[in-house]
Amino acid sequence: MTESLQALLRRRDNDHRGITGRFEVENSHPWHTAGALPTRPNVSVVIPAHNVEYCLPAVLDALSAQTTAAEVVVVDDASTDGTAEIARRHTAVDQLIRLPGHLGSAAARNVGAVAASGSTIVFLDADMVLPPHVIADLAARAHEGAVLIGFRHGIDHGAEPPDTPDVHADHRVRWRPPVGRPLLYSGIVLDEPVDGRPLDHTHDLLDLGFGRTYYDWDLPRMVVTALLAVPRHALFEVGGFAPEFGALGWGMEDTHLGAKLIAAGLLVIPVRQAVGFHLNPPDAAALWQAKLASWPATLRHYRSLLAAPPPRRSALFAAETLRLLSRCEVNR
Repeated sequence: MTESLQALLRRRDNDHRGITGRFEVENSHPWHTAGALPTRPNVSVVIPAHNVEYCLPAVLDALSAQTTAAEVVVVDDASTDGTAEIARRHTAVDQLIRLPGHLGSAAARNVGAVAASGSTIVFLDADMVLPPHVIADLAARAHEGAVLIGFRHGIDHGAEPPDTPDVHADHRVRWRPPVGRPLLYSGIVLDEPVDGRPLDHTHDLLDLGFGRTYYDWDLPRMVVTALLAVPRHALFEVGGFAPEFGALGWGMEDTHLGAKLIAAGLLVIPVRQAVGFHLNPPDAAALWQAKLASWPATLRHYRSLLAAPPPRRSALFAAETLRLLSRCEVNR
């Protein structure tokens, strides 16, 4: 009988010191310090975009200023504002793909990954502005057996960001959970305040292997597509993102992808200097409430997928996504 996804996660460690240590020896450069340019950069940046005209120009301008060039694929998820036109005109964009309808970010990322040419896919949210070194740092550290996670520093709409983003602004680095009510992911209730340091207290996620947890955190939940680098072959091997999450609501599609990649043997490695500014929309509070309203449904679906064997559908994933791509409008 094939093991469930949850059972496979309990068998996987996350001892990535072989990868990080080898990088530091071969490059004479610390893993968590910006620098060490890639020798053969082969990276594609995939950006799902839906009604993000308020922030997309800044995101694309920042990609134009990167120290290492990368293919940029923007997948417009049936926007009704100026998103597509911004992407069409911007010189940073190599491919603009417009979905035939509003299908959600999972479907958009799948289409972008299939259309992309790089051996490493960097998934970047359309509201993430990156400092110039970030793509180079991810490309230099890319490894066929690793998922690299970056971080985000939220900026309120209209606020002036600081000179550099702060990794401690990401809740996976500095975490202050609520007291006296169930936490969103695990459902546990804390009876006293916690000054959480998920990365520090798990030794850069080394201690989250074998299905272990840190309060509300486990290893798949550390995989967030705001800024994430994945080997293209591994993405295909596990069948990409599950597009049904988009129909259910917000959240868990990246956690599910993380679970599949970990079950397939990949290690999850943080890159602390890979931090971008997350530009919040004008109606951030209302959008956040709408997202939270759909969270129980996506979490239930994720839990049901954990109880089932992971899909092995590389060829089917490519075929299905290519069929969807054939229905899209492709520019450039």
